[in-house]
Amino acid sequence: MAREFQVRREQDLPAAPDKVWQAIATGAGNLSWLYPMEVEPHVGGTVSRGGGTVVAWEPPHHFAVLATRDGGFSNTLSYHIEPADGTSSHLRMGIHWVHEGVVDDGWDTRADAAEKHVDFYQHSLAQYLTHFADRTAVYVKAARPGPTADPADFATLRRRLGLAEDTAVGDRLSLDLPGADGGPEEVVVDYLSPDFIGLRGPDTLYRFYNGSSWNWPIWLGHHLFAEGADEEQATKAWNAWLTAS
Repeated sequence: MAREFQVRREQDLPAAPDKVWQAIATGAGNLSWLYPMEVEPHVGGTVSRGGGTVVAWEPPHHFAVLATRDGGFSNTLSYHIEPADGTSSHLRMGIHWVHEGVVDDGWDTRADAAEKHVDFYQHSLAQYLTHFADRTAVYVKAARPGPTADPADFATLRRRLGLAEDTAVGDRLSLDLPGADGGPEEVVVDYLSPDFIGLRGPDTLYRFYNGSSWNWPIWLGHHLFAEGADEEQATKAWNAWLTAS
């Protein structure tokens, strides 16, 4: 018997459909709110992440990718974009997993992680289109070595960032962050949950991921929009910060 899992989300976005399309269906767009994912722009085109294939390409309204794996697993990611008015859009996205074979013990963990990550990523999409539209980011990823199941590890990261116990979404903070020039950086807390931290700077979306919720490593994936941002230098600085005791 096949086992299925679905995530569906809808949101209004402050950008016309063509701008939303560029954000979700191009490599440069994905760098700016999601992660590196190159897309060949036609049905049958390859998608660099996950070994997917484009199965719908109707710019700027419908984009979908299908990925299959051994053992009867398939994953479909789809986006439908509708104009709301001249300057905004309504986005419907969905993820549909199907497994025809024997499901391993990690199915529920991956499903829980996928649903929560979708919420964070879709929030980041709105932040990008609101604050950094038409700019392309340098993507910086770093991870602590090895998984953790201890929530205290992410709590420690929170304190090291400079977030107090009563910090809330919308708070404006002055933080000493790796790679920042000229002293503390002024940021806004744009997302905060037990699993994720989102900070928005003048030229950056800082994103932190609590792997301990799923016995995964703690990691970060930042989007740097400043002109001349150095991916190698920033990655080195954030790796050193993340792995410091």
